[in-house]
Amino acid sequence: MESAKEPNEGSLMRAIVRRGLAPRDNTTRGRISRTGVVALAATTLAVAGGITAAATSASAASTSAGRSSAAGSSTAGSSTAGNSGLAISKQFFGNTTEPYTGLSTPTYRYTLSNAHGVRVAILSYGGIIQSIRVPGRRGQEANVVLGFKTLQDYVAHDSPPVTANGGPYFGETIGRYGNRIAGGTFKLNGKTYTLPINNGVNNLHGGLNGFGNHIWSQVGGLIDTRSEAGVTLRLVSPNGDESHPAGSPGCANGCTGFPAQLTVDVTFTLDNGGNLAIRYKAVNDDPRLATVVNLTNHSYFNMAGEDSAAGSAYGQFVQVNADKYTPTGTTQIPLGFEASVKGTPFDFTAAHTIGSRIDDVSANFNSPGFNQLLIAQGYDHNWVLNPRTPGPPARTASTWPPARGTRPAGGR
Repeated sequence: MESAKEPNEGSLMRAIVRRGLAPRDNTTRGRISRTGVVALAATTLAVAGGITAAATSASAASTSAGRSSAAGSSTAGSSTAGNSGLAISKQFFGNTTEPYTGLSTPTYRYTLSNAHGVRVAILSYGGIIQSIRVPGRRGQEANVVLGFKTLQDYVAHDSPPVTANGGPYFGETIGRYGNRIAGGTFKLNGKTYTLPINNGVNNLHGGLNGFGNHIWSQVGGLIDTRSEAGVTLRLVSPNGDESHPAGSPGCANGCTGFPAQLTVDVTFTLDNGGNLAIRYKAVNDDPRLATVVNLTNHSYFNMAGEDSAAGSAYGQFVQVNADKYTPTGTTQIPLGFEASVKGTPFDFTAAHTIGSRIDDVSANFNSPGFNQLLIAQGYDHNWVLNPRTPGPPARTASTWPPARGTRPAGGR
């Protein structure tokens, strides 16, 4: 919903690279009709075999809730899948106010681990990936995503409900609609809906209190099988989510919010191949209303580790299977066409380091009149992934540190 015309082929991968950070996120977008389930997607990050990462987007047929064991508890617990080396634990992470209810509510941290030393921390607050700790080739360990240490830091700094400079959204599950909605308004089935303005003249990542500001509940038991360990988290977004009266922050004339009640399940699993999978399921619970949805995870990756020197991400390699991208106007809304990456700093079909062309503001961008790197102060764009071919999911994007020098052989 970032522009009147959306890309009509492939899937979108959105990346943000500014001030020495090397983040990336996959977005799955869709419209949910009155019939119920529409949006299901999966993202897989391969972190085995050293500090490397890759990602794949694919459709999925069902949630993972049915694979859950009864090992979980409402307070804390842990589970280990036989001798596979896979394990998951649950610890109390602190109390904070749930915006939907106004009540102080407990939050939890789930730690997924495998036999090769990969450990992933997931928070019920915001459906956040707090850390991904992986072993390096020389035995050192690094956390390859950015995050905060405490619940108080996440509440205060990750995406505070303000109308400008709202925070980095480290690791959050983004919704109801990730990325920008132009002017904070959209039309659906002849009706106009309005949303809080919290990013210049646009609505960003769902508004003042997006999905990353809410406390998600655990669905079923902890997932604990010989093939994977994980958890499913759920958030029920009410009809009118992000509605506010006239005069409220970001809603000078009042905001209708998003239509229809939406139930979202996100399943995080880790296996012994080092694959961290994120599966999304969204269900429209309202038989009378349609709605819009665009779910993603907003993790920022740095393959040198969170504690590496400032600017270290600039020397890391990126490769993206995308021949086109969506250039934007000055308010970072797509211009409505897909531009070729050929001959531009956005061409990562062959591997390049992030920093090699990020400041080439004199380059051609195939978007006459709009200097893409100046507008975004770096890379903050959608890449239109090339259509999938028949067969197993193919690698869509990869990143790796300069010490490796060549594309990693493992993962997807």
